[in-house]
Amino acid sequence: MTATKKGEYSAADIEVLEGLEPVRKRPGMYVGGTDARAMHHLVSEILDNAMDEAVAGHANRIEMTVEEGNRITISDNGRGIPVDNHPKYPGKSALEVIFTTLHSGGKFSGKVYNTSGGLHGVGSSVVNALSSEMSVKVARDKVLYEQRYSRGHAQGKLRTLGATKERGTIVTFVPDTQIFGEDAVFDPRTIYRLARSKAYLYRGVEIAWTCAPSLLNGRSDNIPEKETIKFPNGILDYLYTLVEGKIQLTAKPFYGSVDLAGNEGRCEFAIAWTEEEQDGWVSSYCNTIPTPEGGTHVQGLRNALSKGIKNYADLTGNKKAAALTPDDIFGSATILLSIFIRDPQFQGQTKDKLTSVSATRYVENAVKDHFEHWLTGDPAASKYLLEYLITQAEERRRAKDVQEMSRKSATRKLRLPGKLADCARKTSEGTEIFIVEGDSAGGSAKQARNRETQAILPLRGKVLNVASATTDKIRQNQEISDLIQALGCGVGKDFNLNKLRYERVIIMTDADVDGAHIASLLITLFYQEMLGLIESGALYLALPPLYRLSAGGESVYARDDKHKDELMKTTFKTRKKVDISRFKGLGEMPASQLKETTMDPKKRSLVRVTLPLAERHVEGAAKPSRHAKPEEGTTAHLIDRLMGKNPEARFTFIQENASFVRDIDI
Repeated sequence: MTATKKGEYSAADIEVLEGLEPVRKRPGMYVGGTDARAMHHLVSEILDNAMDEAVAGHANRIEMTVEEGNRITISDNGRGIPVDNHPKYPGKSALEVIFTTLHSGGKFSGKVYNTSGGLHGVGSSVVNALSSEMSVKVARDKVLYEQRYSRGHAQGKLRTLGATKERGTIVTFVPDTQIFGEDAVFDPRTIYRLARSKAYLYRGVEIAWTCAPSLLNGRSDNIPEKETIKFPNGILDYLYTLVEGKIQLTAKPFYGSVDLAGNEGRCEFAIAWTEEEQDGWVSSYCNTIPTPEGGTHVQGLRNALSKGIKNYADLTGNKKAAALTPDDIFGSATILLSIFIRDPQFQGQTKDKLTSVSATRYVENAVKDHFEHWLTGDPAASKYLLEYLITQAEERRRAKDVQEMSRKSATRKLRLPGKLADCARKTSEGTEIFIVEGDSAGGSAKQARNRETQAILPLRGKVLNVASATTDKIRQNQEISDLIQALGCGVGKDFNLNKLRYERVIIMTDADVDGAHIASLLITLFYQEMLGLIESGALYLALPPLYRLSAGGESVYARDDKHKDELMKTTFKTRKKVDISRFKGLGEMPASQLKETTMDPKKRSLVRVTLPLAERHVEGAAKPSRHAKPEEGTTAHLIDRLMGKNPEARFTFIQENASFVRDIDI
């Protein structure tokens, strides 16, 4: 074949990845990355297969062993993976097909598994592809078989080891250091918690936990060396651990396990209302898979509880309950919801949210009548619960009305409904507003914020350069108008620091050149129109990272290229493989990482915007007019040269100072 010239594009440039090569080439597409969290996901994949056997009624015992050498073994006493030759692959057993071929398994047709947490062969083959060593033993029809694999390939044919009285599947694997790094090791605590959560979700299973003593030396988290994990009451036992020590509003939690209509699966729920201020705590699952972002099954539960409590209120003549919303009912509740359905549909690769439309109807129909029956079964407790929810709802609405009254002047003219995501605290003490660029970054910030004390105001595009704009143009600018009204302290001669609605104003832009430009424009706005904000020390710059460096189980964030290079020479000096990801912007950063690095007061770093001491305004003294010619050597003069109307002055400044530019360490 003739080689193509540079810049040309032909059939020879088309790369075809075969077998499990795509998994090793792009592991992030299958397990979310190459860090410690992704490595632990391999355990979930194999454990889910064992759990599916238990949920299907073919197994009641699972064994998990964490060994030295980063080796883990998971076994079940189920039917055992088929070992006879596959009809489509002559000479290959079904076992080998499952572990070496993507999208192969017994869960597609629904004939073998009524419900399952995933597609059997996908998880198994992915774990095989990302493991340097893997052994699979199958006890089936009184014969024990074994086949070994490495990095997605079988290391020989299926072997017969001899007769056995046992049955089931035993999978042992070691994650590949070429993928996860030489320093990556399993965390016994993470795996132990995973085992407990699975045992909670299916009461019929017993999980035998074993961990090598050497892996527990020096640990203070009380992870046992051996334990039989079993919860006869399933998620109800889990609920009791969550509400232990809290005052419950009813004598017993609302609990039930109901078959879904049409033999479509099963729904199990456990809910307790407590006398504790909270926004509601919901932990939901589908086919034992956690769904931290909820989804259609949670919506069905919301509908069931809302309709059920209103029907009960109508029955007892309580008219006030008509105003209750699902948020009011969820507000003081601790909720566990677990459903098992056929062919679940999830949002995204990580299955964080259930999107199966039918789940809403199934859960609502399964729970609603059960809830109404539970309420009528204990009239005294139900009356107390109903009155408590109504009282709490009325108090929240009164607080909201007071808050709206106090903030009306700051929000009434915002033309984009919901643009300002305000905080809940009534006073400015301890509050802060983040000014971010664009709805995408604003969306991430809203998810990452503390709703009690942190407000988010997204601005569209780059802010007007007030240093070169007329007063009329400034006043007519919608973005500036929204910002001024959100802060509430006025501008120019009408500025009043006492009316500032937040204790801190934080500029949060991308960690790149465009972000720095936007921050400069905002600082110019505050300097020119709200100087007192800077003088009081209320204006800050957030420091989001530009890079995330990961090796083994360690992840570190870098502010810029220089910081990244320093970390490579220090923190990751001895690491051979370091995964470096560059954030495209705040909108591309997961909310959890944005919170961890930039918004959590306990972990973040802020830069306070200040003036030179000699320029700070003395209370009572006249402030210079924005139209007056600034004195040379002052901050006003510098801003005028860099941001003003005269491009020649800006060009001259760059020529005069280019040779003095150095990296600035913050």
